[in-house]
Amino acid sequence: MGPQQAVRGALDLHVVGGRERLAEGPRGALDGHDFFLYGSAAALVFNKLFFPDSDPLVGTLLSFLTYAVGFAARPLGALVFGHYGDRLGRKKLLVLSLLLMGGATFAIGLLPTHAPIGSAAPVLLTVLRLVQGFALGGEWGGAVLLVSEHGDARRRGFWASWPQTGAPAGQLLATGVLSLLTAVLSDSAFGSWGWRIPFLLSGVLVIVGLWIRLSVDESPVFKQALAQAEARKAAHAAAADAEKLPLVAVLRHHWRDVLVAMGARMAENISYYVITAFILVYATTSAGVSKQTGLNAVLIASAVHFAVIPGWGALSDRIGRRPVYLVGAIGVGLWMFPFFWLIDTGGFGTLLLAVTVGLVLHSAMYAPQAAFFSEMFATRMRYSGASIGAQFASVAAGAPAPLIATALLSDYGSSTPIALYVIAAAVLTVIAVGAAKETRHRDLADIAPSAADTEPAATRATDAHTV
Repeated sequence: MGPQQAVRGALDLHVVGGRERLAEGPRGALDGHDFFLYGSAAALVFNKLFFPDSDPLVGTLLSFLTYAVGFAARPLGALVFGHYGDRLGRKKLLVLSLLLMGGATFAIGLLPTHAPIGSAAPVLLTVLRLVQGFALGGEWGGAVLLVSEHGDARRRGFWASWPQTGAPAGQLLATGVLSLLTAVLSDSAFGSWGWRIPFLLSGVLVIVGLWIRLSVDESPVFKQALAQAEARKAAHAAAADAEKLPLVAVLRHHWRDVLVAMGARMAENISYYVITAFILVYATTSAGVSKQTGLNAVLIASAVHFAVIPGWGALSDRIGRRPVYLVGAIGVGLWMFPFFWLIDTGGFGTLLLAVTVGLVLHSAMYAPQAAFFSEMFATRMRYSGASIGAQFASVAAGAPAPLIATALLSDYGSSTPIALYVIAAAVLTVIAVGAAKETRHRDLADIAPSAADTEPAATRATDAHTV
């Protein structure tokens, strides 16, 4: 019996697609490791290695700017991967995204710094960051759909939350390796070569991830929808043209859902990068905490974050996606001032409490998000819709979050404007989720475009066949 079958049997998953659900958890960890490793390195060493001529805080700003560039490429990745994922299937695009992400991360580990090649170093770093962002832009939608579309609709929130554990697992892996290296290496050794080790290890992770992805099956819901689409193409030439452009169909039928998804992402995305990436800057510069202490706090809190996500996902199956999501958005907004007050004490215990509570509240948004967004869109435009809604928001949310937080700290020397920034994002998310419809009872196999509810009866009858 192989390892995957052993895990599957041990957990006694008597459901269709259990393997796919299990696989996408560790898969997400591999991609999360690559992306969050960059964020941690940007906060700790990239300012000195790639922008050495700048003031330390300005260097950190420039370092986070290259971090933000990766988010700028996400919408393009969402458009390209979403389009072909809705036409060709989820699995093929997930394999491609893994190779792009892992290859770019490995290349960063080989990249010369500013000392030997000058300004070409940050340029090359930015290019590789763009490749990472492009890959991850198409990654998330395919991963959560592959899980969401595999049966057991009554527990979709729980199962779809497992790919979401990839974020804290990746953060845990990246922070753990960096924490170990900073503990055993001197500052000079870590800055000289030690920081490269976790990036180069991504080569091994790519092999593991590729094995996982090649072993999973394509979504049965997508297969059924593709067969129905092929039948319609044969009967109606006009329908064939429409099938070629999932993006057009998304903007026609689901533009409200795209806006809801973008609004829902604001507090979730901004709070996460403030809590996990910017905190390494704030704790070390304003609270006098060592890098090792900051990394250890994020490490432990990420483990808790990983553990609570499935619980919030399961709760969303019982009471709905919207109530759980709103608990997280409101909670994060209320927690921001205590969050910084606790960090300012300078103690490890209070720092750990601040980050842990923040991530537990964040997970109330993040856990139901996969099922929530998947349930908004029809099957043949679901990859495009979920990816566009999630990744376009990241340009305004996660991309500039550490950059804005660092700039506010530099200008005001206080955490108050940073807390207000996150609170404003929480208000936007509460408005967006409050305006959304509850989705937990929707059948992913036959969900019709939401815009049909408001269209004339004749148009509604035609569009009802869209899957």
